[in-house]
Amino acid sequence: MKNLLYKAYIRPHLEYCIQIWSPYLKKDIESLDRVQRRATKLVGSLKNKPYEKRLKALQLTTPEKRRLRGDLIETYKIVTNKENIDSSQIFHIADTGHDLRGHSLKLSQSRNTSRVRLMFFSQRMVADWNRLPQYVVEAPSTNAFKNRLDKFWKEDVGI
Repeated sequence: MKNLLYKAYIRPHLEYCIQIWSPYLKKDIESLDRVQRRATKLVGSLKNKPYEKRLKALQLTTPEKRRLRGDLIETYKIVTNKENIDSSQIFHIADTGHDLRGHSLKLSQSRNTSRVRLMFFSQRMVADWNRLPQYVVEAPSTNAFKNRLDKFWKEDVGI
């Protein structure tokens, strides 16, 4: 019941179009985070607890981690052709002619001359995607990818 208020009314507003729009200015990120901090205080029994403990009690993550997870899921769908999008128009699979470290679906990042271009979805996701291990990116379905990603973060990275 505690989560219902937050998940039903507040979280959808925070997550609306999160894969497309991702703030990169610190003030914008903090502004979104303040909304969640305030919303978690609405749960009476958690009102006086620190933010991290409120998140853990409500089984939530920070908006920044949720954005990253959503972006990685969308990247998986595009790279594995689960979306009706030509992945070559967005991402370029790294092909150096020899065995790559990590996984077989590594992406290459084009050179950028502007800071704005670095924040495009197709550019900001390359480094995070390339850090994933082979067993995560070779998932047979989107749900399997989500489960493997969560398991990888929990066990290997500790995020």
